[in-house]
Amino acid sequence: MKIPYARWKFIALDCTMTAYSTAQQEPWPMSDDIHFYEPANGHGLPHDPFNAIVGPRPIGWISSHDAAGRLNLAPYSFFNAFNYIPPIIGFSSVGRKDSLNNIEQTGEFVWNLATRPLAEQMNQSCAAVSPDVNEFELSGLTPVASKIVAVPRVGESPVSFECKVTQIIQLQRADKALVPSWLVLGEVVAVHIAKWLLKDGVYDTAAAEPILRGGGPADYFQLGPEALFKMHRPR
Repeated sequence: MKIPYARWKFIALDCTMTAYSTAQQEPWPMSDDIHFYEPANGHGLPHDPFNAIVGPRPIGWISSHDAAGRLNLAPYSFFNAFNYIPPIIGFSSVGRKDSLNNIEQTGEFVWNLATRPLAEQMNQSCAAVSPDVNEFELSGLTPVASKIVAVPRVGESPVSFECKVTQIIQLQRADKALVPSWLVLGEVVAVHIAKWLLKDGVYDTAAAEPILRGGGPADYFQLGPEALFKMHRPR
């Protein structure tokens, strides 16, 4: 049995193309047709496939500030929602980054939706700069005051979540050895949605043109209405 193909629009920030993929349900036995590896021993490929397989992923475009009020804005490719009530989202900081340091100091952050029209600005905000550089200014974006938290949101983004930290967890291996990565979880305490994204009271995901992170160093995907299909749960 074959699953109908899903269409995605693939973007690499400097070009646009349409890609098609077909998934099959048939099992894949261990054979010469399978590339097998143990991550601890290396993948043996030109580029690590892990990020490409677990994806495309929503982008954690996180605004924060330190105790002195210095603003920071940065995108994170390990991001998702983890709970519905209360709403909890999280992102992983691979290495100790300014966002992590700021959030540890203030206990607050804002997630901003990265969209296709904002792709270049989002990309600019990931530049490796010193903590005293304001990525809002660097990217030509507008910091807008939030309603509950002290951290500003990206004014140009159509959706923002104001968050208060619930947990910061340093990740570890199966043998309990710590790794230099931290999972930051936050409760969403306020939501901002541009009204044009609400169609008859329902949020229109495709209309927002969200971009998702792919596996290659410059790979992104744009989500559009052509990717939508419906499937109801079995009764």
